[in-house]
Amino acid sequence: MTIDTGITASTTGADILCETLLANGIDTCFANPGTSEMHFVAALDRQPAMRCVLGLFEGVVTGAADGYARMADKPAATLLHLGPGLANALANIHNARRAGTAMVNVVGDHASHHLALDAPLTSDIESLARPMSHWVGRADADSLKTKTEEAIQAARSGNGQIATLILPADAAWSETAPVPAVVLAPPSPAKPDPDRIGAAAEALRAGRETTILVSGKALRADTLDILDCIAQASGARLMAQQSNGRMQRGAGRIALDRVPYKVDDALACFATTEQVILIGAKAPVAFFAYPGKPGKMLPETCKVIDMADAATDLAAAVDALGQEVGLAPAPRHVARNAAPLATGKLTPEAIALALAHHMPEQAIICDESVSSGRDFFRHTYGAAPHEFLQLTGGAIGLGLPMATGAAVACPDRKVVSLQADGSGMYTVQALWTQAREALDVVTIVFANRRYAILHGELKNVGAGVAGENARKMLDLDNPALDWVGMSRAMGVEAARAESAESFADLLKTACSRRGPFLIEAVI
Repeated sequence: MTIDTGITASTTGADILCETLLANGIDTCFANPGTSEMHFVAALDRQPAMRCVLGLFEGVVTGAADGYARMADKPAATLLHLGPGLANALANIHNARRAGTAMVNVVGDHASHHLALDAPLTSDIESLARPMSHWVGRADADSLKTKTEEAIQAARSGNGQIATLILPADAAWSETAPVPAVVLAPPSPAKPDPDRIGAAAEALRAGRETTILVSGKALRADTLDILDCIAQASGARLMAQQSNGRMQRGAGRIALDRVPYKVDDALACFATTEQVILIGAKAPVAFFAYPGKPGKMLPETCKVIDMADAATDLAAAVDALGQEVGLAPAPRHVARNAAPLATGKLTPEAIALALAHHMPEQAIICDESVSSGRDFFRHTYGAAPHEFLQLTGGAIGLGLPMATGAAVACPDRKVVSLQADGSGMYTVQALWTQAREALDVVTIVFANRRYAILHGELKNVGAGVAGENARKMLDLDNPALDWVGMSRAMGVEAARAESAESFADLLKTACSRRGPFLIEAVI
């Protein structure tokens, strides 16, 4: 199938790039451009179907593209300026890669004849891109259309991949004859392996203590229903891996726990587990090495059955497993319920209880609350049905951009961003984008005015309690961050809550209206 672009004889390579992206459903571009990308910017101006969203920092751009793709189930494009721009973006590309997010990064470069001059911004873009990308390609005037198609196909492969296309300025400005844009057939996910399905079914019938550990698209509500029926029928425990790109949860769905973050808790969780069946997930390991503690969370004698990796059609794999082992009559859905609201001191628990009461139907929760939000699940099993998006790769600075991208993808749904104050400062510029795009995001900043997780990690690695110098590197209270002031400076209305009652009132109001709003929750 081809599309008649209607482009005039002055078509440029950048026009071909834009037309190819649009023909294949990539109609949103998160951007932070520079001089080498100006012809692509001009081409975007000729394409009203392409939504262009400016981020004031490259980490905002790629984090937003991650959040967008998680909710849209298709990739966005990013536009980045040369190697340094890509370098600024890499942390959130890393997170996107860990989430199984599809993304097409367009990185401008100097014109090919200018590279030999070694201008100040010249760098080895391929070497910067390769560790975080599944596919890296450099286009020229003759190969731009083909390379763009390759990038799109690569991004849509498997569970979702990172494709980085390097666009020299002369390839973008070169004039070419109009070329019809090709609609590429989307790659099909890998079919489940019958032998691996059979091995998992045999394990479930063996009567051993079993955990079914899932991630990826196995965390969608319909597939979780079948998994819960399998778990009931076989006596297995069903869990999600610790970090996941997207999970559907809340009332009318399955109450699912994640693997605990803390090593001791995870070891206790799996202490008596005899076998683990992996469905789109990996065997659990510690985030970091700790003196005297193991890196693997499973007992040495635990058998691991890798039933289906993330690139497999997980829904089909789960269906096949259900046919092999049988299903319980009905999934165990959680009823709509919420514990009473807290009063008095504002705590992470009080925040979670308020969310259980006030988050609207089909809200999207974007979680980078880090240590403050670890108990969020326990209080929100019976909250209104919602999507849960979390920090996946551990590189902080994803939360605010991820919420921004999710809101672009789903303008009819409320996005609630749970944001630790320290990590929020990495990409605080995302608030400006939320204001400019009038996005429906409620940001809750957990303002404990310290890197609380690092205080805990100092003890966990056996380095003791923070002294004066250590506190200078771990605390954010001298001066204290003024989130209300920063938010208002970027065009987002904000207010501060210092009690459970005031927080609940602010949250209720923010969830009942549209547009960006920030609550600084002083805990």
